[in-house]
Amino acid sequence: MAEAKKSDKTAKKSQKDEVQDEPVKASKTEVKLDKPKASAKAGKRSPKAVKEAEEKVAKEARKEAATKEAKTEKLKIEQKPPRSRLERAGKNYREAAQQIDGTKTYSLAEAVDLAAKTSTAKFDATVEMHINLTVDPKQADQNVRDTVVLPHGTGRSAKVAVFAEGDDVAKAKKAGADIVGSDEILAALDKEKIDFDILISTPSLMPRLGKYARFLGPKGLMPNPKSGTVTADIARAVKEAKAGRVEYRVDQAGIIHLGIGKVSFGPQKLLENAQAVISSVKAAKPASVKGAYIKSTYVTTSMGPSIKAEL
Repeated sequence: MAEAKKSDKTAKKSQKDEVQDEPVKASKTEVKLDKPKASAKAGKRSPKAVKEAEEKVAKEARKEAATKEAKTEKLKIEQKPPRSRLERAGKNYREAAQQIDGTKTYSLAEAVDLAAKTSTAKFDATVEMHINLTVDPKQADQNVRDTVVLPHGTGRSAKVAVFAEGDDVAKAKKAGADIVGSDEILAALDKEKIDFDILISTPSLMPRLGKYARFLGPKGLMPNPKSGTVTADIARAVKEAKAGRVEYRVDQAGIIHLGIGKVSFGPQKLLENAQAVISSVKAAKPASVKGAYIKSTYVTTSMGPSIKAEL
């Protein structure tokens, strides 16, 4: 009995010793894992490797210096300024421009006369007026638009078509219209054929032209009451169109561009046409525009230099 108890105590003591020994072993293992590994010693480079490294550094330095020098030389080069329009123009244009003093503002009579003299075209050039207004075309009440009958015409014969029926047909033919009728004009428009320069219509027949608005509108041929091409007085409209009635309208920059005749008209006829245009433009001044209305006016020909005119 005593020996059995002694053996049990011995077994318990051995188990206790084993339990106490386990943490110690684990800690020893952890300590071994945490130790850093020894780094390998770097070997010495050979003289050849050292020389190659020095040559590479020197090469990069030379390359960087060359790049900086090239940039400096490029900045030193003076760029030539762009040539003016006069320098790029032809010989005849330059000779004509020498007759005009760019710093001077000529009277309307002098400008018209000088424009005709400095025309460089070999054909009968059109004399043009360009009037810069102090208006904002985006505003509906400042979108200047009107028609004017030039006393001596435009120098070109306009082919007039009249869209009318009944008694108006005879009136239009008597006034000098080139094409008169309704069915004939509609048949030509269905085929998208245009054989006229001006289209005049009576108010009652305008609805029949509605479906051709997208075709006639961009070409400036759609009849409009503001331009005098929609009217009950057909005879008068035809006579004015044949006599030289022209329509003008400001562009997006607020400038009116208008031909006032041909060089062959002579100074007096051109002056009278120009005065008629100026009078019409002044009469069309919007009520919302205060102060100066006409900013500047220039007279020129189709291929000639421009002359600043004083009104």
